[in-house]
Amino acid sequence: MILFLFLSHLGLGIVFTLAFVAKDAGVKFFRFNAGLAAILIAVAFAFRPTADPTTASQTGFVALVLAEAAIVLYWATIGRALAAIRPAILGCASAAGLVALLAQSADVSAGWPVSTQVLTVASFLTSAAFLGGACTAMILGHWYLVIPSMQVAYLQSIVKVHIVSMVIRIAVVAAAVAVAILTWQPGMGPNFGRYITSVSGIFFWQRVLFGLAGPALLSYLTWETAKIRSTQSATGILYVDFFTVVVGEVLAKYLLLATRVPV
Repeated sequence: MILFLFLSHLGLGIVFTLAFVAKDAGVKFFRFNAGLAAILIAVAFAFRPTADPTTASQTGFVALVLAEAAIVLYWATIGRALAAIRPAILGCASAAGLVALLAQSADVSAGWPVSTQVLTVASFLTSAAFLGGACTAMILGHWYLVIPSMQVAYLQSIVKVHIVSMVIRIAVVAAAVAVAILTWQPGMGPNFGRYITSVSGIFFWQRVLFGLAGPALLSYLTWETAKIRSTQSATGILYVDFFTVVVGEVLAKYLLLATRVPV
């Protein structure tokens, strides 16, 4: 389940963020990212839990299949045909992906308190956006080696998207932790306040350090280097940034399933 959620969120996140990249990035950029998203979602299917499927999980599966079909069509037509309707195809892939994320959150959080269910929805949406923003920014930074004449404003724009998604992600995590601690009562399951101060809480603090604090510092450094048009330095930082985001979001999926707190 952890790998299924992570891979599908990363793939869908890439799909969501393609709309924020200028067309001047070139045909090969969009083809590469669309192909990467399609591969990640396809691999996610291999890890999809099949035991006792619920209505929500089946809905999520169908929506993810539709998103995969749309992004494959988008990839197949880039630079070849259907140029006029490719934005619509990308929109369909994004819409199906959104439904998939909502269904996944409903499936995972079934039977949990309403506040936790709402936060799980917010967690899945922001996780996909955070992962997609980090990955797309990293690849776009690398693309300046392919097209050196590309305007640095494009990198600055996608870094802004990444920073905004990070800020919202941090806000959702903070809200989830606050709700888990403040609403806990005896008999309601594990005490999250005690969990994060115990030895087992090391996973939570690793999630905070690698998945939130790390990207916060690195995205700021990326922004500063992009401002002085040092695209190679910005790209190097984005590689590290993407790695920390991946580590943090994998740990977030583990903590969600282990503690029922959507951090």
